[in-house]
Amino acid sequence: MHFTQQKRMRVAMIPLMVMGFSLFAVACSNSSNPPVHAASADGPAGISQSQQRRLIHQGKLLFDQTPKEAPDYVGNKLSCSDCHLKSGTAAHAAPMTDLAGTFPQFSKRAGHIISLQDRIQECFVRSEAGQPLPANGPQMVALVAYIDSLSKSQVKSKPYPGRGLIKLPTLIGDPARGKAVYVSQCAACHGIDGAGDPPILPALWGNNSYNDGAGMDNPSKMAAFVSYTMPQDHPGLLTPQQAYDVSAYIHSKPRPKFNEAYKIY
Repeated sequence: MHFTQQKRMRVAMIPLMVMGFSLFAVACSNSSNPPVHAASADGPAGISQSQQRRLIHQGKLLFDQTPKEAPDYVGNKLSCSDCHLKSGTAAHAAPMTDLAGTFPQFSKRAGHIISLQDRIQECFVRSEAGQPLPANGPQMVALVAYIDSLSKSQVKSKPYPGRGLIKLPTLIGDPARGKAVYVSQCAACHGIDGAGDPPILPALWGNNSYNDGAGMDNPSKMAAFVSYTMPQDHPGLLTPQQAYDVSAYIHSKPRPKFNEAYKIY
């Protein structure tokens, strides 16, 4: 090829090279600094990774310090983590781990199919003796984001082995025996009057405890929870019968009434 022709071709290719370099630079810039509204693998479309991380962080705060972070919707001094231990990650303490993917599901208590959001509302109107969160409000969005973040490894055919509570034999609790168990094993933390020391140690009865529509107001459920997780400094110390007895004693104590206006949850 003649020298002049080669020179003309090189000159003609310069704009194409510049354009290609510009596109490459833009692509690299976008991959390392995604736009604020870019879709993220960790969150729904329109939410960046940094925004999703902030939501998850806020959701965990709400979960661990519910009366402080959502005071308008909590009627006592209980946080989600008082029943769902270790920020909802403790096995056999009603964990949130790999829970999100199990919804929607049928609720025996509600008598219909419920969503994860509905289940969160149940906790607010029952365990926290409060009122429902705004359906699409910031608290609900943050709590769902946090629970979703604990559910990335779920395989539907292999449920999380620590799901729910442990299985105990069906026994009958005796409140009189339960009082002795409470005094010896529980009162040091929760108080002889059951008032606890919120937010560190939850109340077990009285105005700052769960209402009579909560799951923990079922002695068999409380017995399963207590048997596996309590006392905190020596979990598993109580026999199944002792767990039933102390649960029957706690069940005999006064607590807030469930607001029937929220029975849909």
